[in-house]
Amino acid sequence: MMLPVMSSMPATAVDLSVDLAGLTLRNPILTASGTSGYGSELAAFLDLGTLGAFVTKSVTVEPRRGNPPPRAVETCSGMLNAIGLANVGLERFLKEKVPYLRTARTVVIVNVAGHRVEDYVAACERLDACDCVRGIELNVSCPNVVDGLDFGTDPQRLHALVTAVRPHVRNAKLIVKLSPNVTDITATATAAVAAGADALSLINTLQGMAINIEAQAPILANRCGGLSGPAIKPVALAMVHRVYTRVARDASVPVIGMGGVTTWQDVVEFLLAGATAVAVGTALFVNPAVPKTLCAGLREYVDRKGLRSVRELIGRLH
Repeated sequence: MMLPVMSSMPATAVDLSVDLAGLTLRNPILTASGTSGYGSELAAFLDLGTLGAFVTKSVTVEPRRGNPPPRAVETCSGMLNAIGLANVGLERFLKEKVPYLRTARTVVIVNVAGHRVEDYVAACERLDACDCVRGIELNVSCPNVVDGLDFGTDPQRLHALVTAVRPHVRNAKLIVKLSPNVTDITATATAAVAAGADALSLINTLQGMAINIEAQAPILANRCGGLSGPAIKPVALAMVHRVYTRVARDASVPVIGMGGVTTWQDVVEFLLAGATAVAVGTALFVNPAVPKTLCAGLREYVDRKGLRSVRELIGRLH
């Protein structure tokens, strides 16, 4: 009797790596800016090497104290924050934070904000010279500050900003983070791509408010803040899909999707909608180790669907 021949070849492993505008990420999971400090804060709970990329909180040329407290409040299925881009400033970031980031075993992306075009240019030029900075994300869409938001809501001003910054970002990839607080997000996406953005990230938080009915006053000292968490996921998915199908796909510009990502199922939804990578933010405050759970679930799903690579899911929405 002839016995069946057993193959000695191992089963094909699921490939979670993705290509983000030329950056090879080991998996599509990123941190959303502003949710994990400068890296060392999250590293106490999660090995940064398990991430596809780490995105820092916003860095500005001058230090910022941010808005007065209270500046964060929990809401139904989310949270409001009005941190106000508090950060140590560019010089201290380069001196105190970059040495640690050089030890991170993952792709490092620095989020940059500013008052004026000149601020963005100055910060980007210095950061682009850092060997560990692989991507620079322009924060033009923070709803918690007066300055900077109008770049993200006016296509012409956004085009001018990206055009000014583009010549100074030669080594890193230039990513533009889009605001959802607009009538048509494809207009700002088109402006950013036309000016030379290597990738787009969306969405930032939606503007919202919470009120203390006993005091009959806003809970946040800033009155309004940015809404994040599961409550905004349907909005984020719709905007990611719209930007992917109407702007990014034909321009071969990858999209980083974010907004309410909590489970691996959320990650799959964003990938199907057209995102190449997916950022998790608010969920990190609940469970800083959630990226490992997201990757495990994503790997099982890809394998169950008979696919070899997570890249086969991108934009696959029927």
